[in-house]
Amino acid sequence: MLRWAIIFFIIALVAALLGFGGIAGTSMEIAKFVAIIAVILFVVSLVFGGLKGRGPR
Repeated sequence: MLRWAIIFFIIALVAALLGFGGIAGTSMEIAKFVAIIAVILFVVSLVFGGLKGRGPR
C-alpha cells in the first residue's frame, strides 16, 4: 500500500513539473490519503500482533 502512495507522489511531481496543477494536486491528495491508511493499518497490525503473543498464563 505504501508503494501506491509513492507512485501517486511521483505522478504528482511529474505532473507539477509539466504544469498540470489539477492533476498534481489530485495525485498528491490521493498519495496522502493512501499513506495515512497504510500507517494506520501498520499501527493496528502492531497492536494486534503484540496482543496475540500474550496468552493466559
